[in-house]
Amino acid sequence: MATTLLLICIAATASSREGGFPGNGEPLDAAGAREAAGVSLPNRFRGDVHRGPSRAAAETATAMGLLAQEEIALSDLSHGRWTGRSFAEIEAAEPGAMTRWLSDPSKGVPGGETLEQARLRVGAWMDRITARNDAVCAITHPMIVRAALAHALDMPLRSTLSIDVAPLSRTVLSFNRTWRLQSLGLAGESAGS
Repeated sequence: MATTLLLICIAATASSREGGFPGNGEPLDAAGAREAAGVSLPNRFRGDVHRGPSRAAAETATAMGLLAQEEIALSDLSHGRWTGRSFAEIEAAEPGAMTRWLSDPSKGVPGGETLEQARLRVGAWMDRITARNDAVCAITHPMIVRAALAHALDMPLRSTLSIDVAPLSRTVLSFNRTWRLQSLGLAGESAGS
């Protein structure tokens, strides 16, 4: 048997629409909540649902009608002093800082977590769930989906920044002796039934 992991990116927030680093307490915006309410989850994933501890992850799960266990490993990347700031604000205050971070994410944002630290955190959780031999759903943030892909596919972290992870997008990974990517898709697309 294999373990199948469905990663669902949180629904849209003001930061995701504007371009910025959300705080843990940022809610979904009205459109994001409506969009999440319109997403259905295949029945096989409804029995084992996890979510990051952020308000947006909790609201995404609730809007989708899911009872989800909070999992700290699915927390968004800590954005240090950039938390709650838009990309434009950061660029105005620290010219070139965003470009430097994007070109070398191994250093992390000022006072924040590195993408490698997030990869280790979510990777350890992913490795623990492989023993379940069942379908697991996780609602989390774009950077954590990227970290999960880096872990599963042994991808360079820098490469994951080239992957767009849209609100409510779905990433399906499976584990049978090794992790494999099954699919990437948008909310309305099939995640396997």
